[in-house]
Amino acid sequence: MTLPSAVGTGLATHGLGGSTDLPIPFIYAMVGASWALTISFAVLALAWKEPRFADEPPNLDPPPRRPSLQVLGLLLAAWGLIALYAGPSDASNGGLQAFYIFVWVGLVPLALAAGHVWRDLSSWRTLTGAGRWAYPERLGYWPAAAGLLAFVWLELASPDPGDVGAVRVWVAVYVLAMLAGGAAFGPRWFDRADPFDVYSAIVARLSPFAQDGRWRMHNPLRSLPQVPVAPGLVAVLAVLLGSTAYDSFSASSFWQGRAVSGAQGTATLIAFCLVVGTLFVVAARATGGVSREERRALPGLLAHSLAPIVVGYVFAHYLTYLVEKGQSAFYALLDPLGRGWAPLGDPDPSFYLSQHTSTLAALKVMFVVAGHVLAVIAAHDRALVLLPRAHRLSGQLGMLLLMVAYTFTGLYLLFSV
Repeated sequence: MTLPSAVGTGLATHGLGGSTDLPIPFIYAMVGASWALTISFAVLALAWKEPRFADEPPNLDPPPRRPSLQVLGLLLAAWGLIALYAGPSDASNGGLQAFYIFVWVGLVPLALAAGHVWRDLSSWRTLTGAGRWAYPERLGYWPAAAGLLAFVWLELASPDPGDVGAVRVWVAVYVLAMLAGGAAFGPRWFDRADPFDVYSAIVARLSPFAQDGRWRMHNPLRSLPQVPVAPGLVAVLAVLLGSTAYDSFSASSFWQGRAVSGAQGTATLIAFCLVVGTLFVVAARATGGVSREERRALPGLLAHSLAPIVVGYVFAHYLTYLVEKGQSAFYALLDPLGRGWAPLGDPDPSFYLSQHTSTLAALKVMFVVAGHVLAVIAAHDRALVLLPRAHRLSGQLGMLLLMVAYTFTGLYLLFSV
């Protein structure tokens, strides 16, 4: 079996696949869980008593988009669309592989390394103007949350995630929606409604290398609280975290041993996202000394603290697929029409991570625990700003316990499959 066809098999059966090939050993899971628990309570009991990361004013005026990246974005989008729509109608399609691997998983390391360059690369922003109407701010991020849910359903719960026809339909609907929304509401549409643009913008706040379109080293814990708060922000992060947890769960022997219908898979995916979001809202509001309006606003004001957990779990869950199957996707894109072109010769991919299971297991645990630690620190520092002094300790207990639960669940799912 050739490498592209092998990757295509994984795409056809489960979108990107999961961690079923390399679950982490039990001892790694227990050590990671112990670290997470110990560090969490140490932060709560011994960390600073006054906020340290709330003194950086937000940049309300985004920098101009860079023309060179706009051109690059148009070229990349055109190449990917040609591969998707003119390439083979099976899972060896380079556009299909790029869609799942580079666009979805690759978005995260790109944003961490280079900031919100998705904004510059977005072809849909380039092709639309200033818009005719003001974006209805009451919609907030809800369109992006719906778009993300539609994507994770396609990848994880649809009858055949590797079906090229289904992906072509999804991408066509997405492109038309982005072009229509951009023409109607201008750049604000992409800031709030484009699922990939919103995802990139949130992750970019964690980049230590780039900020506000400029390359500069900085503390990401200072930029993370600057995620703009709007209705639907919690839903966006709940979909991102809940869907990744569902991906691990659906790869478990418990789930795989059952005859699961499409409706059951869809309902379970939605349930994961709802549980993650509902528990977060309850934990964020579990404090005294605040008014009803302030309590209602707390989940949105603390939602940014979920971003490190999302990023940590994405790396823990998808690292081998990005690094190893990404090589195959790259070679497939060099032959967008499926004509057997090999401009770089026969591919010689590396499977270093899969061949060094102990290293990979340690990396998975490290990513999950690091994401948890950053989340706890971000939530703690923000709580010092938002909560009354008399409730700064007790008001954080619910959120702290929830984050520990998220991390324990993530480690368990990575261990158990």
